[in-house]
Amino acid sequence: MERSLAPGEWAVLAVVSERPTHGFAVAKTLASSGEIGRVWSLPRPLVYRALNHLVAAGLVDRGAAEPSARGPNRLQVKATATGRRRVRRWLNEPVEHVRDVRSLLMLKLLFLERSGLDPGPLLDAQRDVLVPAAEALEEREQSLSGFERTLSRWRLESTRAVLRFLDATRDRADAADRVR
Repeated sequence: MERSLAPGEWAVLAVVSERPTHGFAVAKTLASSGEIGRVWSLPRPLVYRALNHLVAAGLVDRGAAEPSARGPNRLQVKATATGRRRVRRWLNEPVEHVRDVRSLLMLKLLFLERSGLDPGPLLDAQRDVLVPAAEALEEREQSLSGFERTLSRWRLESTRAVLRFLDATRDRADAADRVR
């Protein structure tokens, strides 16, 4: 049975799917000071562990060694056709929980933008997941009391905030499409 990828593995696979590269460059991109690290960072050892797993899973191929100005030669890595297909599918899958919006949804939106792909399908799918969740929270809140009601209110307001974010992001993407 195929194991699901961890978020860090998805991030590594998405970076490698953009173009052939090497582990050091992936680690630099995913460092907390890197282009993607501001949304999702991954320490260098975990980048290399993820690459090894992705190679073993047939999602990434290792290529030729490249000379390096500093340190050892660097092995080229590139996503396989299967790896690229899985990333495209993952990029359009909504996250299950509001708590994952700040990390995983933002990571997906970042990669969609980097790839020049339309975020609309992901934003719509995410909205489809969260609207019923908000409705259920609204209905459930009436039967709660004490801290349970406070916690439910927090979840409801967080879900509503994410829905507003999705709508505003969708509106901005639609406006950008009209300008093009």
